[in-house]
Amino acid sequence: MPGVGQSGPVTEQRSVAIWRDGAAVAVPADEPVLTASDQGLVRGDGVFESVAVVDGATPHLAAHLARMQRSAALLELDHPGDDVWRALADTVLDGWPAGTEGLLRLFLTRGPGDGAPPTALALLAPVPEETVRQRTSGVSVVSLSLGVPADLRAQAPWLLGGAKTLSYAVNMAAYRHAHRLGADDVVLTSLEGQLLEGPTSTVAWAAGGTLHTPPVETGILPGTTVARLFERAEETGWPTARTRGTVDDLHAADAVWLLSGVRGAAAVHTLDGVRRTDAGLTARVQELLAR
Repeated sequence: MPGVGQSGPVTEQRSVAIWRDGAAVAVPADEPVLTASDQGLVRGDGVFESVAVVDGATPHLAAHLARMQRSAALLELDHPGDDVWRALADTVLDGWPAGTEGLLRLFLTRGPGDGAPPTALALLAPVPEETVRQRTSGVSVVSLSLGVPADLRAQAPWLLGGAKTLSYAVNMAAYRHAHRLGADDVVLTSLEGQLLEGPTSTVAWAAGGTLHTPPVETGILPGTTVARLFERAEETGWPTARTRGTVDDLHAADAVWLLSGVRGAAAVHTLDGVRRTDAGLTARVQELLAR
């Protein structure tokens, strides 16, 4: 992936823009952009996307914008249109060093309510060094139960399965629990033990000559990175499948990855305390994603 590891000495750099009066407005990073009554703040009522910035550009922005539209529809949020997000992205990218790999976050909240328009804003920051380390060195992972049946969210639209919402308290609690156990990340499972996803990633594994990932019917977020990987793998003759797997399937797999838009493919080198290898497949996966 171009630009990897160049987050360098600009770790304090931030770029912020908000949609205001029909235009994308650059805002000083230390200036408040939300009111205390914004529903994204007081209720977590909103959606977001995290987009990779590579060589000063956002090569995969379109896929994230499509997913944001789906997320907004699930929350019945007024979507401002893709032109708004592109304008916000262009504003925060203006003057951004091309050699600095960035993390662009796009936020859409219900706003302060009472008929006020939704809040749309963008935040650009350098990719954390820990993210780069995990991409290159892999991650240790623990499996944790989400406590819901695998098919429940598909039958219960009010649970917002498949939406990338701002309500990430459970996701972050899972991370903290993993860190207390000495692990980097998490694979969430259903009540019956079926594989779901990571708190901020999609699970994929290689077994039997095929790339696998759990089906979206389990209520997981449709991953933009796994979609890109599977498309490119198929083009090269590497079969792919949406598979209802278990943690045992991951232990038996040739390789396991957590996939996300900014970190890319992080190889799982330890699962529930058991060391594992990647059978030399991680380089192949990362090469496909970098094409």
